[in-house]
Parts: sequence; C-alpha cells; structure tokens
Amino acid sequence: MTTAPHGRVPGAPSTSPRWAARSVSTALPAFPWDALAPYAERARAHAGGVVDLSVGTPVDHTPSVVRQALAEAADSPGYPLTVGRADTRQACIDWLARRFGVTGLGLGSVLPVVGSKELIAALPSQLGLGPGDVVVHPRLAYPTYEVGAVLAGARPVAADSLTALGPERVQLLWVNSPSNPTGRVLPVDHLRKVVAWCRERGTLLVSDECYLETAWETGEGAPVSVLHPDVCEGDHTGILTVQSLSKRSNLAGYRCAFVAGDADVVAELLAVRKNLGLMMPGPQQHAMRVALDDDEHVAEQHARYTRRRADLKAALEAVGFRVDHSEASLYLWTTRGEDCWDTVAWLADRGILVAPGSFYGPAGAQHVRVAFTATDERVAAAVGRLAERR
Repeated sequence: MTTAPHGRVPGAPSTSPRWAARSVSTALPAFPWDALAPYAERARAHAGGVVDLSVGTPVDHTPSVVRQALAEAADSPGYPLTVGRADTRQACIDWLARRFGVTGLGLGSVLPVVGSKELIAALPSQLGLGPGDVVVHPRLAYPTYEVGAVLAGARPVAADSLTALGPERVQLLWVNSPSNPTGRVLPVDHLRKVVAWCRERGTLLVSDECYLETAWETGEGAPVSVLHPDVCEGDHTGILTVQSLSKRSNLAGYRCAFVAGDADVVAELLAVRKNLGLMMPGPQQHAMRVALDDDEHVAEQHARYTRRRADLKAALEAVGFRVDHSEASLYLWTTRGEDCWDTVAWLADRGILVAPGSFYGPAGAQHVRVAFTATDERVAAAVGRLAERR
C-alpha cells in the first residue's frame, strides 16, 4: 500500500486534531529569535568563542541572602494562595515607597505573578478584552505586548504619539519606561500627560517598569514610576504597574514579579487567576520578600553593570557606533547607520552576537540592541575584539 510522505494513507481522514486548523500560533507574529540562529552559529565559530550580548539574561550569582531564604522555605507541602502572602505583598509596597516614593497602596493593590512576561502576555485576555478592542504599545517595544493583544483577539496598535491615535477608542495602553530595547526614560511631564489622556478616555494604563533599578543617570533623568504622586496625584485609578525581580536581583530563574495599582483592577485579575490556578510558589514568595527588603545586593549588581556598560559603550563608539538613549535598562541601543542585519553580521564575524533592532518594530531597522549582562571576562573579550578592528 502506498503511503503519503508522513505515513498517512492517501484518502484516509487526517489524524490532526480538529483544533489544529484554528491554532492560535498562526495568528501570532513570528518568534523573532529564530531568525538570529544563523548569526549565532557564525559567532560561535569565532576562535575565542561567542560573546552573547543578544539577550538580557542575568549571569551573575543570585544573592546569597535570597538563596538562603529559598532554602529556608523549601518545606512547602501545601498549595500557595493566588493572592500571595501578606508579608510578600507588604514588601512590594514598602519597596515601591522606599525606592520610588510611591504612596497610597494597600495589600489589595498588589498581586504576585509568575514572571512579568506571563502577566504581560495574558493581561488583555484576563481582563476580558477581545475582538473590537484596541491595545496600544510603543513603536519600539518588547514583542509580548503585541502577543498579548493577539492572543486576546484584540487589535494591537504601535504608536508613540497619543494625538496620532485620533478618536481611536483604546481599551489598554502600554508604556515602558525605562524602555526595552532603547533604554529611554520617559520624564514626569510626559507620563502625567499620558495619565490624563487615559483618564479622559477611560483607557487602562499599564506601565512596564521592570528596569526601574537599572538606571545610569540621576536627578531629573532618573526613571519614575507611573504610580508616583507627581505623575498620578496619588490616585491609582485606572493605572497598573508591572514590576520584576529578574533584573534587579538576578532572579530570572525564580520567576518573581508583581503587578500593583488600581485595587479594583487587581481584584479582577485575582478573581480570574484563582480560576486558572495561577499562583507563585510559596518558597519563591518568601525569597521575593527577602530580596525586596535588601538593597545591598542591588547596589553591588548595579556597580557591576555600570562597569560593563561603560566599557562596551566606549568600545562601540571607538569603532564608529552611535549610542542613542540608553539612559537606563541593561542595553545599549546603537547604530552604524546601516541595516540592522548588516550590523548583526559584522559583529557576528567578530564572535559577538547582538539583537537586531527590527525585532522590536520597523522603527528599529538601523539599530541593534547590545546587552551588557555577560560576565566581566566575556565583556572584556568583546571590547578586545572591537579594538582589533579600529
């Protein structure tokens, strides 16, 4: 009997599940990192090995005080609560107040989540958005904002200018300051205008602030939370902020994050997430509380990144790159005035892997994003390779 290429008998019913024809993955944008694979191979072929500066993954040790806290809480036989431990939520409130001057939050205004990416991707769906609804995100943006809108069946719109939206009815608007990929920090005046615009239109404002503690400028250039009284006048109605410990505390593997702001919106998220069984494990909640209460390890990690950033920035500029924005976050947003993939290839030939700016939107077509989360040794290797090509 003749069979088809994959072993199916010609004319026989397909064995594919009926839902396959409606697979949601076909509606999603292509996963960008797959396109980088050939350049990764090219960079790995370098005699000195690859210097991977493409992803902002922490490489330094998780602080010992946090690891100890996780071990102390390891005996955790019961189910954790979706709402989270009261002391963990209080630590979130205290941290925002101590480090960023946020006031007026109560325990009902905070919800621990299993990593900020999960929340960002699921937020439109969990808030009931769907066909006919509009989700606005920055033109240069973390791709998951668009993914979340598409998963909900809503329409994603990339826009930086609120006036450009015209009479568009927007249900959810994302801001990201400090920005991934550009490191740009939005000033207080700008954030205040965004808050006012959203309130006039009944739009939920969600601010992704996972890089708040990775800033390289102080004073007026320092990042501020959208929940700060100078931005929202102490009224958190219609505002959420998303925070992550992955960057500040080298906790990417722990998946510790939280959402805070409008207590009514947080309560709606909690009600949905209870039904989905979305809960942060108890040991991680304990470790998260300890991490938020400790500022010393944050200062130590900030100093490491400051050195790495300075070395890479100087090396890139010495060979003709221009660094734009990059006041904060863990990246240098840089360009040679050419197509970003040409820059990716040029660096890959030197064993240095970076992310093309087009991953974050068409506006990034002439930039690359260079992470400085590699070890001191790997950063020094990149600097040396760039110096050889002067």
